Amino acid sequence: MSYQTIIDQLRNSLQTAYRQGIDADAVLDQLQQEGQGKFAAIFHQEAGFVTNANRFGPYIKELGDSLLSFEQQPDNAQLAKLVKQLELLFTTLGHFRNQVKGH
Repeated sequence: MSYQTIIDQLRNSLQTAYRQGIDADAVLDQLQQEGQGKFAAIFHQEAGFVTNANRFGPYIKELGDSLLSFEQQPDNAQLAKLVKQLELLFTTLGHFRNQVKGH
């Protein structure tokens, strides 16, 4: 599989994450207005993100920046980190959606 194919797949995944992140951030905004959702960050430092935010958007932006960097100089270590973080993001978004549906 070529790097270009991988980049295209990562772009598509990031577009999906962006749409899901906007929806999740809107729910988080609503929860915070109701006095809930009081937390400092979505991910712990061990997750590998530089970003420290209580919304999904900044993490998605960081992944977008990482993808741009990867496009300019592809390497397997950077790809592995990007895929791991993207997987963690989707898993967390999925858990969040399930929690919101449950309430």
